[in-house]
Amino acid sequence: MTTVEHVSSVPIPKSIAEQIVLPEGHRDEVSLYAAYEWLRTNNPLGKVEVEGYDPLWLVTKHADIMEIEKQPQIFNSGGGEDKGSHNPILTNQAGDAFTKSLTGGSLRILDTITYLDPPEHTAVKDLAADWFRPANLKKWEGIIRELAQESVAELRRSGTEIDLVENFTKSFPLHVIMSLFGVPEEDEPRMMALTQDFFGVADPDEQRDDVEPLTPEAAAQQFSAAIADFYAYFDALVEDRRANPRDDLATLIAAGKDENGDYYPKTFAYGWFIAIATAGHDTTSTTLATGLHALIENPDQLARVQADPSLIPDLVNESLRWASPVKQFTRQASVDYTLRGQQIKKGDRLVLLYQSANRDSDVFDSPDTFRFDRKPNKHIAFGYGPHMCIGQHLAKIELRIMFEELLPKIAKLEQIGDARVLQTNFVGGLKNLPVRLELH
Repeated sequence: MTTVEHVSSVPIPKSIAEQIVLPEGHRDEVSLYAAYEWLRTNNPLGKVEVEGYDPLWLVTKHADIMEIEKQPQIFNSGGGEDKGSHNPILTNQAGDAFTKSLTGGSLRILDTITYLDPPEHTAVKDLAADWFRPANLKKWEGIIRELAQESVAELRRSGTEIDLVENFTKSFPLHVIMSLFGVPEEDEPRMMALTQDFFGVADPDEQRDDVEPLTPEAAAQQFSAAIADFYAYFDALVEDRRANPRDDLATLIAAGKDENGDYYPKTFAYGWFIAIATAGHDTTSTTLATGLHALIENPDQLARVQADPSLIPDLVNESLRWASPVKQFTRQASVDYTLRGQQIKKGDRLVLLYQSANRDSDVFDSPDTFRFDRKPNKHIAFGYGPHMCIGQHLAKIELRIMFEELLPKIAKLEQIGDARVLQTNFVGGLKNLPVRLELH
């Protein structure tokens, strides 16, 4: 049974709470976005209790998420001083219990920046911060464009009726990040499979054979199994780059040293590698697929961008807002705090609903309309504050270049079957988009 605590004059219905908290509620995006809108209108900061989950505050408004994100000392990601006491990813109680059974009581299953708080977060993030700055990324644009051209050429050879996600949008961002990483091309299918394991933990179509399905802890089991497989692969990469440094991102991370001049434990390199190998391509893939889907539904906008490619950066921003591929992260209050008139207590968990914030009518005019020429476009698809996505500039470059290479060549693009969405309340979007595509 699901219970909802009344913290507003308008109680949150059980159906709304479950639609947003449960992974299966995200399969139906029409109902999901309707649930977000109901909350923003009736109870924008409400506390719910869904069976099997900790009590949660649902944070739906753009301004509230920004207020939380810019204060990591108040709203911690990984537990603050009590490291590992909080899971920044929304997981059920059975999953958290399973994680603790593996780690000896900690919820920090990865030494990656998502699970860290300042000052540790700052130090670890700084290992690769300069590499991800626009000035450095500019020198990689030529390589990214070559990879985009190769991808479009392969798309041309795929025939006219294809699954645009399976046959195109999933592979290009992975190929880019692995190339910049220095991972051999022949290992990319392995990285793709592990990424699908990592983010598909709640989707029955993405279940691993070594995970017991339909159990409360199944998602956490698959998550930890994928991490173990990543560790096994990346251990050799760390050893190689420390012994044989190269001019690549993998070397920069593997050779990272702490304030005493010692190598960080390998787990920190693994954490970086996993974050880049998963979120570094999956979120970009989702945004690319979502942007193309929106152009299918708005052919007039496709025609305008084809006629004037200088509009593509605006298309990238609107695609990011529209997709919001990272649906949520959670934060934990380290002190009592008043937010939107509500009394947040120390230890309370808050779910930051970025998809909802990016449809907030206080910030966006006609938020439920895809409009690539939207200005200003203050989306927070990359988050905000210290935890704002370090790879945002790379993602924008990849998306811009791919749109520049693909859109002028499109003679016909139409959907010929149902689009399906990954069942997840964390990171994901379209997993199938059957289309008829003709290129000039």
